[in-house]
Amino acid sequence: MYPFSCYEESAAAIREKIGDFQPQVLLILGSGLGFLGNEVEDAIAIDYENIPHFKVSTAPDHEGRLVFGKLSGVDVAVMQGRMHYYEGYTPEEVAYPVRVAKLLGVHTMIVTNAAGAINTGFQVGDLMLIEDHIRIMGESPLRGENLPQFGLRFCDMTETYDPELRAMALEKAKAMGLRVQQGVYFYFPGPQFETPAEIRMARTMGGDAAGMSTVYEATTANHCGIRTLGISLMTNMAAGILKQKLSGEEVNEAAGRAQKSFSSLVRACLPELVK
Repeated sequence: MYPFSCYEESAAAIREKIGDFQPQVLLILGSGLGFLGNEVEDAIAIDYENIPHFKVSTAPDHEGRLVFGKLSGVDVAVMQGRMHYYEGYTPEEVAYPVRVAKLLGVHTMIVTNAAGAINTGFQVGDLMLIEDHIRIMGESPLRGENLPQFGLRFCDMTETYDPELRAMALEKAKAMGLRVQQGVYFYFPGPQFETPAEIRMARTMGGDAAGMSTVYEATTANHCGIRTLGISLMTNMAAGILKQKLSGEEVNEAAGRAQKSFSSLVRACLPELVK
């Protein structure tokens, strides 16, 4: 487990690079969505490997760096690529950057992911605003000694994904004519895709989309008082819904096709997060 001093060391090392810049919003970009980090203005990029105690992202298409600057006029910290449990990291290691961002001044987070649609009313290319999540596998990132500098031992999870931010995002999406769903994200640890039987179970339990990320970061953000807006991009129909096999290439190709709608929604929401 990381003591509080580790988070302080990470934040101090970042401040040496970014000076007086103070990010307000943390943006975590999932598979195929890292392109948005290249649109940051006045960017200062720091590779994860150059930040004390950070782990390195090994997933394909994850650049593995923090980008600081302005996006839609908002001071942001952008994670171009994230860490995953399936890479061999603990939940605490996966969520480590969120706590560092809190120390840097971040008060709101947009967390994104590529997901498989469990809900048969969804289509590939849809964006889903996350209402809630289900995690029945994997440990909690809050397991172990509590760090009171970040939050309470037992934190409430009723509004992990802020309903006001979600309502705002839905309004923005409708105004732009984007096809947006709302639903429950079902976490699977990966790295293998889910079996058809697992997807049937997830649907029975109330899941609308399946993915291998997001939950640890959202839980940790909730614990330390960071408001969270979660956005999933449906890059494929989940296992067994269509009579076809799944692949990582399919995920990235679908993400590439949805770049415009995804970017438009995030950019429209950003200024509203700092009012």
